[in-house]
Amino acid sequence: MKITVLDAATLGNDVSFEKWEALGELKVYNTTTADEVINHLMGSDVAILNKVKITEDVVNSVDNLKLICVAATGYDNIDINACKKKGIAVCNVKGYSTHSVAQVTITLALALMTHLNEYNNCVKKGDYTKSGLQNRLTPVFHELYGKTFGIVGLGNIGKQVARVAEAFGCRVLCFKRTPHPDFNRVDLETLLRESDIVSLHLPLGDETKNIIGEKELKLMKSSAILVNAARGAVTDETAVANAIEKGIIGGFATDVYSVEPLQKNSPLQRIKDFDNVILTPHMAWGAYEARVRCIEEIAKNITAFFSGQSRNRVI
Repeated sequence: MKITVLDAATLGNDVSFEKWEALGELKVYNTTTADEVINHLMGSDVAILNKVKITEDVVNSVDNLKLICVAATGYDNIDINACKKKGIAVCNVKGYSTHSVAQVTITLALALMTHLNEYNNCVKKGDYTKSGLQNRLTPVFHELYGKTFGIVGLGNIGKQVARVAEAFGCRVLCFKRTPHPDFNRVDLETLLRESDIVSLHLPLGDETKNIIGEKELKLMKSSAILVNAARGAVTDETAVANAIEKGIIGGFATDVYSVEPLQKNSPLQRIKDFDNVILTPHMAWGAYEARVRCIEEIAKNITAFFSGQSRNRVI
């Protein structure tokens, strides 16, 4: 069996691929450009990838490929219909990054709620030393306790964020298509109007693209914080930048972007230096423990597939 890893660099250089090596002949590419995908996959039985796009052209150009393993839960970078027509199986990895993403989501929300950027800079720039006062309490910050935490999308990550928010004493509202006995489900408009923090945990699809746009942002409280650790394109990034510039919402933190890495012409570049904005480089999923789990799960997916079992199958 020939296994090809297309973008190993996205998994970090501190993890081992020995579990994949034990399954067959392993070829590892740190990066693969769009023009290199077909050539890198020639003769491969299994493709392992994280962010590389698998287009219809790629699918139709590689004859031996039997299985695509995405090192992620989301698989919007893969043309699923083309794979289905060609008879190529696709597996994702579920649940491996739940605690990692939830941890970063809550961290981003807390940092903005507490004005951590401003207080950190107050000390680092010497303002605290020069003030002669023992403490500083501006900008004013508020307790998370008693606030309303709105969660858009209630998969594994959304549920974990909800549990942590409840542990802080928050009232939790959730938006999802189907009822859930353990959470207070409301429509999106109600969630946006009532929440002090809005956290996005949706997969990207036709129904969720730009689900938070100009109209939705105007429904939010002027003090409300928006956190996106889902996919960049579930927000209208231009609308978000405008909302921050005009003070329509109180703060914005995102770990994901509609085009990655963040482009020089992105509207978010206009607000990157705002104190009430935090931009991180798609790292929320990648705690060391989460990446180790991901690698182990992919090995199990490959073993199951070639044993005739269905495990984490998308198709």
